[in-house]
Amino acid sequence: MLTLDGVSKGSWAHFAHDADIGVRGVAPTKAEAFRQAAFALTAVVTDPAGVRTTDAVPVFCQAPTDELLLVEWLNALIYEMAVRAMVFGDFSIDIEGESLRATAYGEAVDIARHEPAVEVKGATLTALKVSHGADGWHAQCVVDV
Repeated sequence: MLTLDGVSKGSWAHFAHDADIGVRGVAPTKAEAFRQAAFALTAVVTDPAGVRTTDAVPVFCQAPTDELLLVEWLNALIYEMAVRAMVFGDFSIDIEGESLRATAYGEAVDIARHEPAVEVKGATLTALKVSHGADGWHAQCVVDV
């Protein structure tokens, strides 16, 4: 995804994995790759573009590696979606060392408007990878649906 100034802001995608779904974020920074992975997570349930970002939910997690931090981040979002009956359409993320502080922006699920496809049960260690290469940061794992 390119902006008017030609700078890549990141992208998200799904990838096939047996009965589950892989989520992937790619971006110039690690925080943005985690943000894009969160969009991919939301997109398993509903179209992120159709989610109003009226309510803010703080999220904090820690883990000793980038890979485990990604799993903690996605599982924190899954937890918040479940207990609050919400979907999220945007995220602000700050990663410092082993800590991630974020705000997830979204709204209560509206079944008629969001048409939720599946319930995500959790992020897994399957196909888990956080890496930096010539094309930026990649953050991915498989989520159990």
